[in-house]
Amino acid sequence: MNMFYVFNGRKLKRMLFLAIAVVFSGGIIYAERDNITVFAPQQPAAIYSIPTEKKVIALTFDISWGDKRAEPILDILKEKNIKNVTFFISSMWSQSHPEIVKKIVDAGYEIGSHGHKHDDYSTLSDEEIRTQIRMADNIISGLTGKSPSLIRLPNGDFDKRVLRIAEELNYKVIQWDTDSRDWLNIGTSNIIDRVVSRAHPGDIVLMHASDSSKQTHEALPAIIDQLKAKGYEFVTVSQMIGQTEIQGKTVNTDTLSDPSARMEAAAFGL
Repeated sequence: MNMFYVFNGRKLKRMLFLAIAVVFSGGIIYAERDNITVFAPQQPAAIYSIPTEKKVIALTFDISWGDKRAEPILDILKEKNIKNVTFFISSMWSQSHPEIVKKIVDAGYEIGSHGHKHDDYSTLSDEEIRTQIRMADNIISGLTGKSPSLIRLPNGDFDKRVLRIAEELNYKVIQWDTDSRDWLNIGTSNIIDRVVSRAHPGDIVLMHASDSSKQTHEALPAIIDQLKAKGYEFVTVSQMIGQTEIQGKTVNTDTLSDPSARMEAAAFGL
């Protein structure tokens, strides 16, 4: 009889420890639920680059202001016979410059959304985020005849809500792995060096075709020539995603915003 009670007491003790461990682990998972991605493989994520061994690279150009820089860039791309790049255009800018939008479309380049107002979407309510994305979609699709499937958020700013809502609206959020810093006007040679030295297979390169970036068109020919010399093939972001497995860097913090993009907005009043 004594042995019976000793056995059950030990069993009860083990069960008690197990129950405590389960409760403790559950508490940790709940507390850290916004930072754990292994338990949520389907969690929406922004794409910064694509893992691949192929020497493919995506040049991307954001446009949200002005009409003096975009056309020289288009001329250089045509001269260099570059058929695949991606432009992320603001719908407010697009409304003011439909003729430039048409030139981008006629050249066959990919167009993604850069939102409507140049605001930090993480500061907006869920409904305001939806409104901004939908408004941009309606305007851009009206001008181009095609609804974009990619979005680069103004200032590179987003949080998990923005990612979730963008996914609900059938958008992929695109960031970048290489920042040319052309928006800082750091000098043509410095822009060239930053892009060429940091380029890697599957890279997404951030450049600008807004008037605030005064040296991009000067740096672009050498960037193209030097990347070609290294054996790179230029593809659109969608082409890159389509031919490789999507494993962009996962978002696992509550609020993300790219510091360089925020500095750009402050510098140029965007």
